[in-house]
Amino acid sequence: MKQKTFPQLFVIYLRYLIGFAFIFASLVKIQGLRFTAESGAENPINSAWHFFETLYQSGLYWHFIGIAQCIAGTLLITQRFAKLGAIIFLPIIANVFVITISYDFRGTPIITGLMLLSSLFLIYWDWDSLKILINKKPTNSNIKRLENDKLWVTLGISLAIITIITKVFIFNRYISFAFLLMTIIGLVGLIVGYRKRKLYQ
Repeated sequence: MKQKTFPQLFVIYLRYLIGFAFIFASLVKIQGLRFTAESGAENPINSAWHFFETLYQSGLYWHFIGIAQCIAGTLLITQRFAKLGAIIFLPIIANVFVITISYDFRGTPIITGLMLLSSLFLIYWDWDSLKILINKKPTNSNIKRLENDKLWVTLGISLAIITIITKVFIFNRYISFAFLLMTIIGLVGLIVGYRKRKLYQ
């Protein structure tokens, strides 16, 4: 399966998807802003909004969460360091998932649950080399991966720059335009990458 084009492209874009979700969510925390529009201090102490307010008021810990999410997401979208990104991503998203099922987040556990499953799938995808972490000999593979093409690194960095500029400097005014631009760039990258697939077969 790992030698086929479509599974490889699926993994590349899955890394983009969950990586950018983390980068996007991390920027608010790194900036020291609330995740919600208003303070949740007046809400019941066992509510999700009060929990978010507590995290926000922690200051340093709020920044730390954002930085950790940003590192994990960035490593994932580089493709080259995606294995390390997946390892860092897994405990973070597992923690987020447990939080969302511990409080009343309505449909959010579905999203975080899918992200957790995606993270586990990415670990499974690279298990041939990652199993060294449990003292098992890694499997040497001569398979040429599409992800090794510099195209995906360039594409990931480009999309990350657009995300950061939109979220940090332009704020939410042009966020729809930014998502449209990222979608177009992603589709162009997909077409170019698919056309280059014969180099890796």
